[in-house]
Amino acid sequence: MSGPIAVAITGGIGAGKSEALMAFGRHGAATVSSDEIVHELLRRDDLRETIRQRFGNGVIGPDGQLDRGAIGTVVFNDREQLDWLEAALHPLVSAEYLAWRVRLGQLRHPPHVCVTEVPLLYESGSERYFDKVVVITAPLEVRSARADRTISEREWRLLPEAEKVERADFSYVNTASLTELDAFVASVLAALDT
Repeated sequence: MSGPIAVAITGGIGAGKSEALMAFGRHGAATVSSDEIVHELLRRDDLRETIRQRFGNGVIGPDGQLDRGAIGTVVFNDREQLDWLEAALHPLVSAEYLAWRVRLGQLRHPPHVCVTEVPLLYESGSERYFDKVVVITAPLEVRSARADRTISEREWRLLPEAEKVERADFSYVNTASLTELDAFVASVLAALDT
């Protein structure tokens, strides 16, 4: 696929993927979060109805939209439901991401690099869509302090961190300041310019 160099950011829960994505944006890369794409997809009437039929009316909020918290309660307590939801969402997220890349490539002055955060990059087989992969890591105690719920409840399905680092083009242990993370991101962009 022609266009900007496509970079994926992945890593464990609470490692700092979103902060890294924002740093890439500050340095001029085009950015989009998989989570943003999922938010948009969940607003679609057809997907809302499919999910409501599968999980019941309890996942519809007072505003008539899908309640992500209620969906999380369903899927994080039932692996079969989680597998179903991921199978339904991953192809849609990939299609939206690829369409975004095509639009970037058609700009009069396309960005040199586009970056997205993909928490389940290797687990979903999505690495094939990217030119380079950045893995952000941090020790479990640091990630646990940053996370909004117990990490072990959600990380059982993820590849081990060491395997992600081994497969990545770039990796960073995110235990220091945002300034140091920013410097790491700048070094990745510099390497992509060569």
